[in-house]
Formats: sequence, structure tokens, C-alpha cells
Amino acid sequence: MTEQTHAYGPTETGAVVLDLGGDTGALIVYTGRDLHGREIEISREGAPRTHSAVRERRVQDGTFHSAVYPDLPAGLYTVWWDDRTPAGAISVTGGEIAEFAWPSSTPPGAG
Repeated sequence: MTEQTHAYGPTETGAVVLDLGGDTGALIVYTGRDLHGREIEISREGAPRTHSAVRERRVQDGTFHSAVYPDLPAGLYTVWWDDRTPAGAISVTGGEIAEFAWPSSTPPGAG
């Protein structure tokens, strides 16, 4: 897979709707500004990967960059650095928002 980036404007407060409850949770992957527009893939074991673009998020106290996955079945997810290298893993619980901080350095073996 080729790394994809897109040009997105900022997301204003209240622009993302999360569907939480039962066995459905959400994931926020926090990144730095340098990943703005990059699509970050995640996957649950046995399921195809899905992706979301990193966008600037404007909130009352300032701005941050993140990729948001709003409607995920509960389970253990791999966050992918690239098409072969995991950046880490995170457990998503139904009715809750899981948070993952993008690594500040390149994982071993990442290309």
C-alpha cells in the first residue's frame, strides 16, 4: 500500500459524531502536525483494515491533530505505521473512546 495524504481543512468543534454504546466504541489516534492529511490504517484481527485521515481539530482550548474512527466493534486493534509495520495496539471497549498516541519515533523495521 502506498502512503496516502489528502488536503483537508480543519475540523471545528462538534463536527465529529461518535456512535457509542453496547459493543460499539470509538478510537482517536493523536498525532503531530507533520502527519496532517495522512491516512492511518487500523485493523481488528480477522477483519479488513480501515483508515481515517489525520485532520486538524479545533477545540475551545486550541488545536490538535488526530485521526478519528467513530464506529468500531469492541476488540483489540492494530494501528499500522505502514502496510507492513504496526505502530502499536489498542483495545476498543463498547461505549467508550479509546485513545492512542502516535509514536514519536519510527518503529524498528518501518519503511
